[in-house]
Amino acid sequence: MTAPTRRIGSLSVSALGLGAMPLSMGRGEPAPADRATATIHAALDAGVTLLDTADIYAPSWDTMGHNEELVAEALRSWGGDRSSVTLATKGGITRSAEGGGRDGSASYLRSALEKSLAALEIDSVDLYYWHRPDRSIRYAEGVEALAALKEEGLIREIGISNANVEEIDVALEVLGDGGLAAVQNEFSPTFFHTSRRELEHCGKHGIAFVPWSPLGGTGGGASAVGERFPQIQRIAESHGVSPQQVVLAWELSLGEHVVPIPGASRPESISDSARAMTLELSVEDLEQLNQIIA
Repeated sequence: MTAPTRRIGSLSVSALGLGAMPLSMGRGEPAPADRATATIHAALDAGVTLLDTADIYAPSWDTMGHNEELVAEALRSWGGDRSSVTLATKGGITRSAEGGGRDGSASYLRSALEKSLAALEIDSVDLYYWHRPDRSIRYAEGVEALAALKEEGLIREIGISNANVEEIDVALEVLGDGGLAAVQNEFSPTFFHTSRRELEHCGKHGIAFVPWSPLGGTGGGASAVGERFPQIQRIAESHGVSPQQVVLAWELSLGEHVVPIPGASRPESISDSARAMTLELSVEDLEQLNQIIA
């Protein structure tokens, strides 16, 4: 299936991506391997061409790379055109038996990227994000490390995640015009008070804004979004679609630079979400939905 596309730097991707994290971590046990593969295949078959993962998406600290390996296995067994798929992963968060931390040093990001490339079975990654700021270093240092990795051809496009406006501006200063392809921040009907500012800032600078947990998260927010927001439920019923489709279609309406990545751990979930790419909401629908973040 061919889906509407949007730009992330030089990359053309489907208007929605798949957030693969719930396949490895979240509520309960990780998805069985066969269901994980089926979920990724369902996304690809529905026209989703952006797969989002990270090195830390794993059931435990000593299984880092778990999610990336699931993605690699699903791509290996998929019968479609692999060249049409854009892979995004992230580095900069550490996990150990003692807990988690941040490391944005050049040496750590290089090591993390090399491990991600091995797990994903690729020589370079389409989009690589610095996952979270490391407050022990200047923000520019982490961005400079990514720029060096891109110069070596290990990264096609650079992204930053969980970044505020000031950090976005630092990245722009380091990378220059067109150098920062994407910002991936949390944004949903339940989380927007800070990230709406970043969404708008990205739009002004030609940067893709990639909302994670766009439906409200795996802790129950996504499944109950229609219950929490009556206007979402009403609009969904009027179109004969799920509340989740309404939310995603609304987020797509916030700008051509917005590329939500709903998470899924079942094929049915991502197949439903993918239909949001072609859901047409009326002006009246959008006015009601925009009141949520007014």
